Amino acid sequence: MDQEIIIELAGVSKKFDSKFAVENFNLKIKKGEFVTFLGPSGCGKTTTLRMIAGFELPDTGKILLSNVDISNFPPYRRPVNTVFQRYALFPHLNVYDNVGFGLKLKKANVKIKHPDGKETFEYRKYSKEEIHNKVTRALKIVDLDEFETRDVTTLSGGQQQRVAIARAIVNDPQILLLDEPLGALDLKMRKEMQIELKEMHRKLGITFIYVTHDQEEALTMSDNIVVMKDGLIQQIGTPTEIYNQPINAFVANFIGESNIYNAISLAGNKIKFLNQVFEVPHQFQENEKVDVVLRPEDIEIKPEQNLPIQGTINTRIFKGVHYEYLFTVGKNEVIVQDTKLFDVGSTVSLFIDPNYIHIMKKEMTINQYRDAYLNDANQLVIDQGVFDVNVTQLLEGSKLDEQGYLIGPKNNKYNLKNLKVTAEIPFTDIELYGDDTPGQLEGKVISCIYKGDHYQVILRTEEEEEDFIVDTEYQFDTGTKLTIKVDVNKIKLKLRGDITDYEI
Repeated sequence: MDQEIIIELAGVSKKFDSKFAVENFNLKIKKGEFVTFLGPSGCGKTTTLRMIAGFELPDTGKILLSNVDISNFPPYRRPVNTVFQRYALFPHLNVYDNVGFGLKLKKANVKIKHPDGKETFEYRKYSKEEIHNKVTRALKIVDLDEFETRDVTTLSGGQQQRVAIARAIVNDPQILLLDEPLGALDLKMRKEMQIELKEMHRKLGITFIYVTHDQEEALTMSDNIVVMKDGLIQQIGTPTEIYNQPINAFVANFIGESNIYNAISLAGNKIKFLNQVFEVPHQFQENEKVDVVLRPEDIEIKPEQNLPIQGTINTRIFKGVHYEYLFTVGKNEVIVQDTKLFDVGSTVSLFIDPNYIHIMKKEMTINQYRDAYLNDANQLVIDQGVFDVNVTQLLEGSKLDEQGYLIGPKNNKYNLKNLKVTAEIPFTDIELYGDDTPGQLEGKVISCIYKGDHYQVILRTEEEEEDFIVDTEYQFDTGTKLTIKVDVNKIKLKLRGDITDYEI
């Protein structure tokens, strides 16, 4: 029998200042699962967690707990507890009193058995014995049963985190929410706490929903991972599925080290990249442009130089359990992880097993703007940017007269003011400059992914949040403000609607 669905988010969206923090979020979580919301800062993972907790209310959609709509329930009516990155412990109370503090205020719904055999329920405060039993049990689960009288200010960061977790589980929640709880710990302590959290989850048997931007935490602890970007779910799957079968370049780049290349599918289950043809167990439409993902550990270095792919070692970094090499193969760079030692500058062969090649459909092959229009000067308007384009491409055989009207091949005259169009701009025909250089538009870098022989940058405008995808040789940090310049001769226009509506 399938596990019971304990919580479901159906079409949940949340806006702040007219911008989506979470958009059309759909997810079902089974009872007893360890689910992680994973993504970069600002992707909406914490907002989603806060909506489950009741600290934020969704604008649209429903949150169902065991098929009961709790979307508008206040936090105290939800059987969930939250552990925050900042532990919020009471410094004047010892460990025991910190964990038991909430129980002293809480009322329990207790079954009362009467002499006549009838049973009723009534709300009453917990007795001292009940509080003691619950607190000692919680402290035992987090391995702090010998720290009851300790001052919390004398504890290490990991111990304080365990006190915060004990305080959350002492209330017997059905769901435990954890909002980047390990973020304040050092690396060694984080790794230890990952193992301890997984063990606590096993002991408690309740549902854990965990928020982090740390891929290692997600891969180590989770039953399922929800990868998020810009308020949208990118992929849901087990750690193995997310790592080995990323659905797009963002997921592949965010989860672990990746080599990502532009490739072309050929007839007969063949694909071409790194200037070589591979026969793969996937079939795509012939001549379709795709993305190829190769994990660095799936490429093998061969000292002999008789294989088709040869590369020169540019750098070598010792990573403890392996060496990480950066190769040049033609115009491409290849990252390889190998336990064997090779000299920098040497030329060797690279062996790629086709079974380890993961192929993804390209999300976009060209920038496309469906809300573009023409102004009264026949200029293209995208967001707040204005572009001098050739409008005669909209009507074959047309030309412009001296007044700027479009004259058709049959001498029909058109006023193109406010004409709705779709504009297409190739990734390679946009240049990026510092924000002190005048351009047609400006925005912030939200993503920069290396594609083997170039970087693919996504620049987002601030006004209407239009995205411009740019292929460039330069790397930019996320958050960098830049301006763009477009080769207007490469902009393609397509009509939206009927041009006869603009005939005069």
